[in-house]
Amino acid sequence: MSARVLVVDDILPNVKLLEAKLASEYYEVITATSGQEALEKVERDGPDIILLDVMMPGMDGFEVCRTIKSNPAYAHIPIVMVTALTDAADRVRGLEAGADDFLSKPLNDTALMARVRSLVRLKMTVDEWRVRENTAAQLGVVEKNTTAMNEPVENARILVVEDQDYDAQKIVEALKVDKDTVDVVTTGTEAMERVISTDYDLMVISLNLMSEDGLRLSSHIRSSERSRSVPILMVAGEEDMSRIAHGLEIGAHDYILRPVDKNELLARVRTQIRRKRFQERLRSTYEISLSMALTDSLTGLYNRRYFDVHLQKLLQQNQTSRKSLGILMIDIDNFKIVNDTYGHAVGDEILKEFSERLQDKLRGFDMVARLGGEEFVALLPDVKNEMAHIVAERLRKAICDKPFTCKVPEGSLKITTSLGGTIVPAGTMIEPNDALKQSDDALYLAKDNGRNICYFHETGALNPADHVPEPRLFLE
Repeated sequence: MSARVLVVDDILPNVKLLEAKLASEYYEVITATSGQEALEKVERDGPDIILLDVMMPGMDGFEVCRTIKSNPAYAHIPIVMVTALTDAADRVRGLEAGADDFLSKPLNDTALMARVRSLVRLKMTVDEWRVRENTAAQLGVVEKNTTAMNEPVENARILVVEDQDYDAQKIVEALKVDKDTVDVVTTGTEAMERVISTDYDLMVISLNLMSEDGLRLSSHIRSSERSRSVPILMVAGEEDMSRIAHGLEIGAHDYILRPVDKNELLARVRTQIRRKRFQERLRSTYEISLSMALTDSLTGLYNRRYFDVHLQKLLQQNQTSRKSLGILMIDIDNFKIVNDTYGHAVGDEILKEFSERLQDKLRGFDMVARLGGEEFVALLPDVKNEMAHIVAERLRKAICDKPFTCKVPEGSLKITTSLGGTIVPAGTMIEPNDALKQSDDALYLAKDNGRNICYFHETGALNPADHVPEPRLFLE
C-alpha cells in the first residue's frame, strides 16, 4: 500500500540513508532537518507516518512528538522515534510523549519496514473512522473528537501468554500500577479458551513459548472474529527480530525485548490501551449516533444524506492526500420486473442480500451506500485504476455467480448488476456532482451495452478475464 513518510533528522546523511531505504520500498518520502520544519511539514503535507530523530538542536524529538500528539488534527499520525539512545528510560520518555515506537540506531531494516507497514495499516483504519466522525459532526449528530492521548489507561483486562514464571510475574507486577485485571496462561489452547469467553483490551504473547509457536497463536487470535481488534504485544529476545517483523506483518501491534523493563512495558501497554479505547470510542459514538439518522432502514447501509457529506469530505481530502479515489455506481438489473412479478416483499429480500454481498467484498474502510431504490454506490479510498477495475469485477461476480434465495416458487432468482466507475486522480479538484456524473454516465453505458458488465469513465467496458484478482489482493 502507498504511504507518505516524513523523515526528521538534523544530520543530512541520516536523512538520505532513510530516504533511500524507504524509496526502495516505494514509499513517498518527505524530509525535515529541524523540529520546527517537521511541524510545518506535518501541517502542509499530511504524512501517513513520521520517523523522528530524538537528538536535534533547538526543539528535540520529544518536544516535537508531544506537540503533534496534543493537536487533534494530527495526533492520529503514527510516530516512530529513531535514536542512538539505548537506555530504557529514554524509550519510556518517548512512549510517554505519545510515540508509537522507539527504534535504536543502527536500524534493523527488517524491523523498520515491518513497523512502518503495520503502523500505516493502522492509520488507514483510524483515518476512515475519523472521516466518518467528522462527517457526523458536520451533520450535527456528534461532537468533534479529542485525541487518543486523552483516553484513560486504568482498569484494562489483559491476557498474558507466557510459560516463563519469572517474566509472567514481572508483567503482572508492572500492570498492578494501573489496576489492570491480568489473566496468565501458559499455552495457546488456554489462551484461545479465554478469548472465546472473555473480552480483552490487550494480549501479551511470548514468542518464546516452549511447547508451541507464539506467532501461530497470534495469527489465530487475529483471524478470530471475537479477538480480531484486540491489540497484541509480543515479548521476544533480540535474536528474534525476524520473527518479530513477521508478527507485525500478520497483525501484532507492538513488541518488547527481553529482559523486560517494567517501565517500558507499562508505557507500551498504555499506548495500546489508549489506542484501542480511542478507536472503540470513535466507532461506538459514530455507530450509535448515526444508525438511525444516516442509514437506510431496510439494508442498514448509509443513506443518501450521509453519502453526500462523506463524498465531499473524501474529495476535499483527495486534493492533498495524493491518493486517488474510486467511485462505483451500482444498479440491480431489471429490478422493476422483479417487483412487478413477485411483489415488493421479494424485492426487499433481494435488496438486503444484495447489500450484504457488496459489503462482504469491500475493505473495512471502503464505504457503500444505498442512494434509493435499486441504486447503490461504493467509495474506494486510496485505490489505483487497475485495483478499482478488479474490485468492480469482483462485485459484479459476487452478484451474478450465485442465485438469490427468496420466497418465490422457484426458491431463488438469478440477479445481475451493472456497474459504472470513475477514478478521481490524486490532487484533483472536482465537485461531488461532477464526480458522480462521470460514474453515473458510465453506469448508463453499461446498461446500454447489455447489462451485467462494468464500464469505467475514460476506460470503457471491462473484459472480466483481464481483471482477475491475485490471492490476498485488496484484503488489507
